[in-house]
Amino acid sequence: MEDSMTARLKKLVADSNEALELRLIRNLDDLHSEEAVFKPEMTYQVFGDREIIFGYLDLEIHLFYAAGCLETYLGMKYTEKVNMQHDGVEPDEVLSKIVPKLAPDVHHSLANFTKALAKDDTFTPYGELIHSFSIDDEGRTRQFVVYKADMNYKGYKEYHERIQTFLLWYIDAALFIDLDDEQWQYFNLFEKYTTPMGTIRYATIGFATVYRYYAYPQHIRPRIAQFLILPPFRRIGLGKHLLQAIYREYIGRREVKDITVESPSEVFQRLRNYVDALNCSTLPSFAPKRLKQGFDNEMVVEARNKLKINKKQARIVYEILRLQATNIADAEEYRAYRIDVKKRLNIPFKRKQNEELKIERALKKSAEKSTCTNGNGLPSDEQRKEILDKEYRLLEEEYKIVINRLEYASEL
Repeated sequence: MEDSMTARLKKLVADSNEALELRLIRNLDDLHSEEAVFKPEMTYQVFGDREIIFGYLDLEIHLFYAAGCLETYLGMKYTEKVNMQHDGVEPDEVLSKIVPKLAPDVHHSLANFTKALAKDDTFTPYGELIHSFSIDDEGRTRQFVVYKADMNYKGYKEYHERIQTFLLWYIDAALFIDLDDEQWQYFNLFEKYTTPMGTIRYATIGFATVYRYYAYPQHIRPRIAQFLILPPFRRIGLGKHLLQAIYREYIGRREVKDITVESPSEVFQRLRNYVDALNCSTLPSFAPKRLKQGFDNEMVVEARNKLKINKKQARIVYEILRLQATNIADAEEYRAYRIDVKKRLNIPFKRKQNEELKIERALKKSAEKSTCTNGNGLPSDEQRKEILDKEYRLLEEEYKIVINRLEYASEL
């Protein structure tokens, strides 16, 4: 009896990443088509670190959005649910955990949500059009637009409260920003399309938020804080266009010192490296012949003045473009590149080593050498060499991903 009860209860444990279904509804068919479903990458910010939900069989959580204005529906369905009287346990709360994270006025009736979809016929993006472009996607031309907005546009606050909810499922340790802080600027990406009835519509594709920090003496330092392209629209080059639109907004302004990024994810840093390398490749100081002579101050100055790229990022771009310009079949040329990059990677270790030596001298204490360390808690020379080689190999693989994309772009 106990074994059958245990087996039954185990069946009622669901993976919250699998149970949650998101949809962006452009037409009524999307309410039922499996092709319209996309999944979260994480749910721990709502359902806890284990990302499980207990108490339901065949659980589906439905979080649907009108593709343009993002009117929201939240519901769930299941074939069986635990019963306190029968099973002695309560099921987990589901909808009540999600609701506080969503914008107000969520629909819990699918019929009411379906009626609200008509709002997309009259929805137009908030703010100022700053960029429009088209891409060829598997033989069809698609039109896209980028709008810059702030909270002074009527209705935009409610729209942003809806779009920011996607952060929970796709950005690790996501935080909603203070919408009353006027230093925030918002960049929204939409697809502009025509329905079979001839109505022009705008569908939400992604967004970014930028905070304008003060920089002494009378400058600002825009920092990209959040950047998200929704899953159904990835891998067709849209992130590049949104980032370039943000860059163009700030590059020409004298008061902008440089453009930075807050705690970039690996995916975003790769995008940033690609776009920055693409832009820097047109600068004279980043010409292939110059790159082989090493990183210099002219690169720093030109990247900052013309593209608002800071020194640290300029160095990364230099390493990517120099690797692209390096003939790795030439042993000497390739070795010179590796040494140059490893010197940069070794700087934090050297700095720490010098600090440890200063402390030793100050304490007048001679540390005994062990086989594992240099006597100061640091790796031995042999260990450091191994660590450095591994760091370099990982970095080169990352750079090659960016270079492949650069070379693909040059062929288009």
